[in-house]
Amino acid sequence: MRVNELPATDKSSAEFDEVAAAYDAELNRGLRFTGESKEYFADARLAWTRRVLGARFQPGWRCLDFGCGTGTATPYLKKHVAASRILGVDVSRKSCDLATRQFGGEGVGFAPLERLDADAPGEFDFAYCNGVFHHIPPPERAGAAARVFRALRPGGWFAFWENNAWNPVTRLLMRLVPFDRDAVMLFPGEARRLLAGAGFEIERTNYLFIFPGALGFLRPVEHALCGLPLGAQYLVLARKRA
Repeated sequence: MRVNELPATDKSSAEFDEVAAAYDAELNRGLRFTGESKEYFADARLAWTRRVLGARFQPGWRCLDFGCGTGTATPYLKKHVAASRILGVDVSRKSCDLATRQFGGEGVGFAPLERLDADAPGEFDFAYCNGVFHHIPPPERAGAAARVFRALRPGGWFAFWENNAWNPVTRLLMRLVPFDRDAVMLFPGEARRLLAGAGFEIERTNYLFIFPGALGFLRPVEHALCGLPLGAQYLVLARKRA
């Protein structure tokens, strides 16, 4: 499949445009049982990603936020990845507009998904996504992964975060969020095969977010349990072959 034949990903832009203004409020309502906000999880995801990259991390990376929504990850890409440039892309133009108003500025931009195909191949050092691929129809997921692969330079990293389909609490919380109810979740093995099929080398799979806020004192133990499929979300850290 040639890049210019890649399918449009995700639900239609119109569907996400309809929920863009209420997206954050709806998400936080679904998360209320965890005792945390979406910002807590965005911060923790990128802090963990930075931790597992270790010495391979270099400040000043050019970062792609694939399926950026309203831009929640932007401050944490700056904080943990020290990004020199951030481009967020999404199927929802209204979400991009909201993200631009709140987070746009020097070195930070948001654009419709098609913009990604206009950029030069290998434009980015690091790509991040969270909870995006469960909204993409399964036949279109390979095309979405190919888009990210093309956008990364050789040796670039992809932090692929998804909701853990093995976790029953995650499934329950997704049913409480209107735009997640019809989502088709990916099991971790599916995610690894998807990324490997796009050409990525799989570095590791970790699971995070076992304990809710009420049991926050137990969270230091999570680092020792990250290899077990217990957490509400998982990270597949992948690399574009150098």
